[in-house]
Amino acid sequence: MNYLAIVLGVASAACFALSSVLEQHAAKQERPTRTIDPRLLIRLLHRPLWLFGWVPDGIGTVLQALALRFGPLALVEPLLASGLFMAVPLEAALERRRPHRRDMILVVVGAVGLVAFLAAANPRGGVTQPSLLAWIGVGIAIGSLAALCLVIAWRTQNATRGLMLGIATGLLYAGAAALLKTVTSKLPDHPLSLLTDWHLYALIVVGGVALTLNQNAFQGGPIAAPLTAIALLDPFTSVLIGVTAFKEELSLEGPRLFIGLLGVLAMTVGIWLARRTRSN
Repeated sequence: MNYLAIVLGVASAACFALSSVLEQHAAKQERPTRTIDPRLLIRLLHRPLWLFGWVPDGIGTVLQALALRFGPLALVEPLLASGLFMAVPLEAALERRRPHRRDMILVVVGAVGLVAFLAAANPRGGVTQPSLLAWIGVGIAIGSLAALCLVIAWRTQNATRGLMLGIATGLLYAGAAALLKTVTSKLPDHPLSLLTDWHLYALIVVGGVALTLNQNAFQGGPIAAPLTAIALLDPFTSVLIGVTAFKEELSLEGPRLFIGLLGVLAMTVGIWLARRTRSN
């Protein structure tokens, strides 16, 4: 495995965890909004804590881009799930309480599943520029699933609503990570060409929508439900994108396949438990 990409990925996860806790704490101070309400971002701009949350978020994005520069998508994105271990106790510390035992169990179950899958799969690099047909397939799949989550979120509330928005956000973050990998690969040699490259503008749109959904997801209930969904769906979807669009290779044969399937099962259990996470 690429150890530089691993170090950068874990450091990025730590930054994103801190950013998520700060942004969620600020978002919960606002009155509840509809499933998609861009005006929430405007109101949050007046909250110093939310603005400060952008500092680790920006650092995390840079570290993520560097990690994707040196490692495959199927390796880097699963590492971001380690942020779950940091975010839940960080939230509890910010609110001066102990983290709920059940919350810690569900994030451990999901994250251990991711680690098991990653260790068994041993992802290896593929192409840096997927075909247009591959991008269309990725867009249709992510768009359809995210839309379904938004419909469900519109009809529900509290932890279930946060979970649905978290799943949609995780899917969009995976798409944004794939676009970021492509943009990052072009940046050193052809920086000016990015101004006419659709990947850059798609990254801005997808990232903007994901950010809006992320903040709306953080409004309802504790951080565990949406953050667990985001931290699990983002890497799992990224692995699929890496294998199908970027032609990355996984070593899932023999015993490795069995371990990988157990890891996927653990991830699924973690997401399912998140919908019934305890409130503060």
